[in-house]
Amino acid sequence: MLNIVIFGAPGSGKGTQSDKIIAEYGVAHISTGDALRNEIKKETELGKTAKGYIEKGQLVPDELVVGILASVLDSLGKSVPGVIFDGFPRDIEQAKILDKMLAERGEKVSTVIGLEVDDAELVKRIILRGQTSGRSDDNEETARKRLETYHAQTQPLREFYIRQGKYARIEGVGSIDRIYSDIKAAIEAVK
Repeated sequence: MLNIVIFGAPGSGKGTQSDKIIAEYGVAHISTGDALRNEIKKETELGKTAKGYIEKGQLVPDELVVGILASVLDSLGKSVPGVIFDGFPRDIEQAKILDKMLAERGEKVSTVIGLEVDDAELVKRIILRGQTSGRSDDNEETARKRLETYHAQTQPLREFYIRQGKYARIEGVGSIDRIYSDIKAAIEAVK
């Protein structure tokens, strides 16, 4: 299977580029947030456990998140040629857990698409997105805080995947089509 992790700061274009990857390669989109909400809505055992953490204002433990992702992955069967993981992993420990879960299924992360955009451009994009989407959290103050969190927690993950030889650095500034062309080249290199 073609298992892709899409990686980048808030506002880097992950959603836009994920849509293009899905359309071209027919991979399934596994969003951590969507998967959690779906399990809670279906009132599965995993969903009920996750809901308990969320209602207490706690983070859902990594092992539980991976259990939910594994459930989604297993439900796909062999009907799809691969998946794109969006929003997971966010740190090195989660990456190790994801690797273990995939290995148990005879799979591995094929490539990590790293959309790299400087902070000034990211803040500008997030503010613009907030003006058009109406999302109240898309403002300058929140954007800067989210980027601080990203750099502190998630950025070390970049080095983890570079050491594994799986990180494909993609310049995330320019036309959507040019960026996608670079992403496609990175995917084709591991197919």
